[in-house]
Amino acid sequence: MIDNKKIVVVLPAYNAASTLEKTYQEIPFDIVDDVILVDDHSNDETLRVAEDLGIRHIIEHEENKGYGGNQKSCYNKALSLDADIVVMLHPDYQYTPKLIHSMCYLIANGIYDVVIGSRILGKGALKGGMPWYKYVANRGLTLFQNILMNQKLSEYHTGYRAFSGRVLKSIPYNNCNDDFVFDNEMLAQIFYAGWEIAEITCPTKYFEEASSINLSRSTIYGLGVLKVSLMYFAQKANFGKFEIFKGIEPMQKSS
Repeated sequence: MIDNKKIVVVLPAYNAASTLEKTYQEIPFDIVDDVILVDDHSNDETLRVAEDLGIRHIIEHEENKGYGGNQKSCYNKALSLDADIVVMLHPDYQYTPKLIHSMCYLIANGIYDVVIGSRILGKGALKGGMPWYKYVANRGLTLFQNILMNQKLSEYHTGYRAFSGRVLKSIPYNNCNDDFVFDNEMLAQIFYAGWEIAEITCPTKYFEEASSINLSRSTIYGLGVLKVSLMYFAQKANFGKFEIFKGIEPMQKSS
């Protein structure tokens, strides 16, 4: 805990048997209280490795629900454990668990309620092996999103995120897509609700065992991101109403 705030790390896993142990061993258990692993119907030994590591909370999907569907199970379980801070960490070791301290202290001290690890701040993305086409697409999509959503994030596409429990309770993330665009829809919900997002520089690693989507899936994802940004703009401008924002009560800004 930090300041009596319960910290839960969630691991959305799919075929992570070769990297799970290395990721788990670097989690800072001096502050982390619980770990949840959700296995999205892997066809390797992910579940066995998780059990051997002694992970207390393991959820097995009987069918593959997708990256977004996996995260929904992660967050639902974390909230059921009364988590005050939830860190989403990929078990493929693409993001270092050593940043969990920094991310959680920002939330525990009431400075921000959402913190993401950015690969674009600094030069970590290309240095870590991000394919050039993904880097260019990341920059282009981020520019488009910042304009339509009136924000200034360095990237929207990182998979390393930490949330306060009250943020997760304030947004209907279960209404989001079950595929990769879930991440963007969730950030759109967070901004629409009026929360601010902090970024910290995050080194990243691209290697054979690290999860990554191919060019075709990346194209589908990119089109989904454009759609989310347009929906956000239309919702804010009262040009339309969309399901992912249903039930969100935007916070009133103090003058």
